[in-house]
Amino acid sequence: MSNLPQISEAEFEVMKIVWKHAPISTNEITEKLLQTTSWSPKTIQTLIKRLVTKGALTYERQSRVFVYTPVVKESEYIGQKSNSFLERYYNGDITAMLSAYIENDKLSETEIDTLRTLLSKSSKKGGN
Repeated sequence: MSNLPQISEAEFEVMKIVWKHAPISTNEITEKLLQTTSWSPKTIQTLIKRLVTKGALTYERQSRVFVYTPVVKESEYIGQKSNSFLERYYNGDITAMLSAYIENDKLSETEIDTLRTLLSKSSKKGGN
């Protein structure tokens, strides 16, 4: 899906639940979000409806229950957001972004080691 819908921060919270637990009913989504937010069930239902309207979620009616599944893949959405952030703030230069994070102590030694491992794997595959 190349043209991903614009999802607000609140809608993104709903999507995280659906991505993790799909297929999932309205009541299950509401129950999970009530544990981590102060939103009312009505607010949660509104967010779900918006996501359906935007084409991010689809649903099936199973007897008296609506069950939701994502149309948008989590990896596609996160990738789009990451690319947008990289373009906006670092002109698409990931080296500049990582340098800024490292120089400002935004990355822990563990995170730097993880990056080294990822880069090592990438170079072994013939990546850039």
